Amino acid sequence: MTTNLGLPVGTTLDRFIKTNQDGFPFASGELSQLLRDIALAGKILNREINQAGLGNILGDFGETNVQGENQQKLDVVADIRFTRALKNGGEVCAIISEEKEEIIHLNPNSKYLVAIDPLDGSSNIDANVSIGTIFSIYRRKSKLGTRATEEDMLQPGNAQIAAGYLLYGSSTMLVYTTGDKVNGFTYEPSLGEFFLSHRNMCIPENGKIFSINEGYYYEYDDNIRNYIEQCKQRKFSARYIGSLVGDFHRNLLKGGIYLYPSTNANPQGKLRLLYECNALAFIAEQAGGLATDGRQRIMDIQPESFHQRTPLFIGSPKMVEEVGEVFKQQLSGRVHS
Repeated sequence: MTTNLGLPVGTTLDRFIKTNQDGFPFASGELSQLLRDIALAGKILNREINQAGLGNILGDFGETNVQGENQQKLDVVADIRFTRALKNGGEVCAIISEEKEEIIHLNPNSKYLVAIDPLDGSSNIDANVSIGTIFSIYRRKSKLGTRATEEDMLQPGNAQIAAGYLLYGSSTMLVYTTGDKVNGFTYEPSLGEFFLSHRNMCIPENGKIFSINEGYYYEYDDNIRNYIEQCKQRKFSARYIGSLVGDFHRNLLKGGIYLYPSTNANPQGKLRLLYECNALAFIAEQAGGLATDGRQRIMDIQPESFHQRTPLFIGSPKMVEEVGEVFKQQLSGRVHS
């Protein structure tokens, strides 16, 4: 809804959180504040992304992260902004970040942990293409007042109490779930507020979009290549941005499937389970979609390391189920061979 001046009038993120706080797991105010802290860091990062070309923060930082990937300057900026916001907010005891090898310890008296990819889609930064932030929130298992443990951080996705992403594109959006539907908020920069713009987001049951990096076509298993060919024969649209958040968000709205299979070079897959796949799987399922590694539900995978990788097939349920049948046939062929 808008006024005659074109300014949004409606439910702000803060008001929405307050109104729905009683529906949050373990509601006592801390989780609400944590979500506000993430939104604040997102606003700050949105400003810096919009001014990146003027502020000498484009391009390589000159170092690699724990993944062995070249860090962009904005990767480092984003990591600092979110870590600082979560530290100052005081509601997080520890963070696992894509940009850091080990646990980042914060407030030992806090009950929540965050797994985060501060800036997804780094390769698109200099080209002014959509990028994002992905986060998962867990409740700690260890005793309050102590440092978070490895067991705290290595929880499966089905233990998430909230997850979401920020998309920095033609508009900036915050999309999140606490296990009861998925809601999206669009940032209005002149007012400095996120407004509820996408209530109860639901992914279409089926779709005609497939999102995969076809540059690795000959690195994929024969069954995946056959699936790609089937999509083309059915005249599906190929849409691949190269930013996981951007590709996922489009398919969430329009229906489709995002595929990042294993390859010869990366047999375990390339996307990170803890701070990329689990969060989006939680959102997908709450929106009526599915997410698997081709053989099992993403959120049922027990992580064994902070930066564990996995294949990912996520999106409209009928399309994800169809890919699951491909893997069943592959497994059946191995059994009978």
